[in-house]
Amino acid sequence: MARRFLKRYLPDYQTIREHKCLRCFGSLLHAPNLWHLNRRSVPRAFSIGLFMAWVPVPFQMVLAAGMAIALQANLPIAVCLVWITNPLTMPVLFYFAYKVGGWLLGLEVVPVAFELTFEWLGGQMQTIWQPFLLGCLVLGIVSALLGNILIRLFWVFRVRKDWQLRRTSRKRRCRRTTDTDKH
Repeated sequence: MARRFLKRYLPDYQTIREHKCLRCFGSLLHAPNLWHLNRRSVPRAFSIGLFMAWVPVPFQMVLAAGMAIALQANLPIAVCLVWITNPLTMPVLFYFAYKVGGWLLGLEVVPVAFELTFEWLGGQMQTIWQPFLLGCLVLGIVSALLGNILIRLFWVFRVRKDWQLRRTSRKRRCRRTTDTDKH
């Protein structure tokens, strides 16, 4: 089932609960609904994680965890999906967000040489903040909606496939019993 597939790749309950950034939630992390894998909590978690991945602030994991707690979504999925924007992918994805925002605002997109310094951030953000933040918001909403829809479709596909496998195995068992009864 889809549950088994997801459980294979998710960190366990103890690992998430003991993460240094998530300790601030304390006993809220003990809610059982945050750890269930079902057709409601998993799509919510995908939406939260994919949206928060586009939020250009530090500690996205904490924000995703807070939203997962508030919306009763699967916590490990929401927190893990935030890592789509990591130090390796962040420059490319955020530049893409800047280009999308510039396109939506009808502004000319200026090539930006990314540097991870406070001086660069302060200087560049004054000129690119509007298209950059608009692009992040639009891409966050679009990826949250697409992620939600795709995981729902995947869930339905896996459930139907599992039911079909059960039906065929039942038919085989029935044929075997009727064949042995004839002999």
